[in-house]
Amino acid sequence: MSDLFSPEGGYAVRIRDLSGGNGAEPVETVRGFESLTHANAFARRYVRDSVERCRSPGMSADDVLAAWFAFGEDADVLGAGGEGWTSGAEVRSFSERRPTDAEERNWRALDPRRINAEDDEEDGEA
Repeated sequence: MSDLFSPEGGYAVRIRDLSGGNGAEPVETVRGFESLTHANAFARRYVRDSVERCRSPGMSADDVLAAWFAFGEDADVLGAGGEGWTSGAEVRSFSERRPTDAEERNWRALDPRRINAEDDEEDGEA
């Protein structure tokens, strides 16, 4: 895997509503990830947060997973071929254990829209 070259415009992460409320269309597509590592980390944290938002006290891992499939949001890394992170690899383990660190859910810190906005503010373009 190489992060040396990203596709034109960077990688993108597609957010999908698993409840079907948006049909087959993604809820949104987040663009501007400069590396595959960055896009993968964002997608992983986004799904981790979504699983936790579906968890209620006393739920079993299977109940959490069922709630996520019914009401959660999934994230796919676009333009990465077979090297993009997918929820299928970890969503079961997410349902089985709560995160031990808040950073596991902090996708906002990796959001390129937020990072670019902060860069603009520092440059006086706010």
